[in-house]
Amino acid sequence: MLRKTLRFLSKILLWFFALSVLGVVIFKYIPVPLTPLMVIRSIENVSEGKDMICSHDWEPLEKISLNLQKAVIISEDATFLKHSGFDFNAIEKAMKNNEKGKKLKGGSTISQQTAKNVFLWQGRSYLRKGLEAYFTVLIELVWGKERIMEVYLNSIEMGDGVYGAEAASHYWYRKNASELTKQEAAGIAAILPNPRKFKATNSTTFINRRKDRIVKQMKYIGKLDY
Repeated sequence: MLRKTLRFLSKILLWFFALSVLGVVIFKYIPVPLTPLMVIRSIENVSEGKDMICSHDWEPLEKISLNLQKAVIISEDATFLKHSGFDFNAIEKAMKNNEKGKKLKGGSTISQQTAKNVFLWQGRSYLRKGLEAYFTVLIELVWGKERIMEVYLNSIEMGDGVYGAEAASHYWYRKNASELTKQEAAGIAAILPNPRKFKATNSTTFINRRKDRIVKQMKYIGKLDY
């Protein structure tokens, strides 16, 4: 009985490994059409009697403003171009803040967020965090930084029912993602901690301060050498 159970579990693990690697390889070359979060948000809206809104337009990275690419690095992951998927200093700080009872401020990198958005569900369980780490290693190895940034900017939630840079640019500023100014890019990056609560335009004082900080720091980022 033990042998059968172990054999069954090993087959499941092998299938999971094979399918996960296949999925990562496929999405290295083709746009990600839908993410688990998009599905979850749509179901939530329907259950609450709201319209099922999901605005999502894929654009290649070269058609997304460098201003937005720099702004999200400053806002979300300052060491994105240097780390191999994980910022251990940020993780350590987040754990210490949590131990002190402070609000947990994520240690998740852009790579980790991308892995979670594309392949996993939301939540804080050990299982999901373990799978997130696994997929983060995979996409770092298979995709590389440029593709990770491209997928991130095309899949992340940037407003209520708004996903990706192109949809967000039209939603907040009525223009294409390639045309975003530094201030506009900072506006989108500033709301990423909670894009359904905060607004990139007509923002609160808190978000306006975040915008100004991001714009000031953008000048310190030179060429994005992916």
